[in-house]
Amino acid sequence: MVHGTAHIGKDRYRTEIEVDGHRIVADEPPALGGANAGPASYDLILAGLGACTAITLRMYADRKQWPLESLDVALRLTGGKDDRRIERVLTIAGLDADQQARLADVAERTPVTLTLKGGIAIDTRLA
Repeated sequence: MVHGTAHIGKDRYRTEIEVDGHRIVADEPPALGGANAGPASYDLILAGLGACTAITLRMYADRKQWPLESLDVALRLTGGKDDRRIERVLTIAGLDADQQARLADVAERTPVTLTLKGGIAIDTRLA
């Protein structure tokens, strides 16, 4: 299972993150008091969704032996607290219209997509 940690010190909002041995820095933009040293929290959610979408669709195309040349996943977070949503646009090169439509359908069922759509329980406790 995946394990991660996040540590914040006195450097305003700069946060050191480690997930399964990979280090990431997160921060807030200057407009929110940060130094923009890394992506903000919602940026990281979009990054995870984009990576999962691209990887899952590449795996699917490879398994089908389709000639997928490239796949771009554009993501945009819109709305506010009560109507927040993610817009996802796929740009696919090398496949015919039917194959592209199939990949768009598969995108709706990637692991991170399903997690975000379904929600996930979070249990918080003090150490």
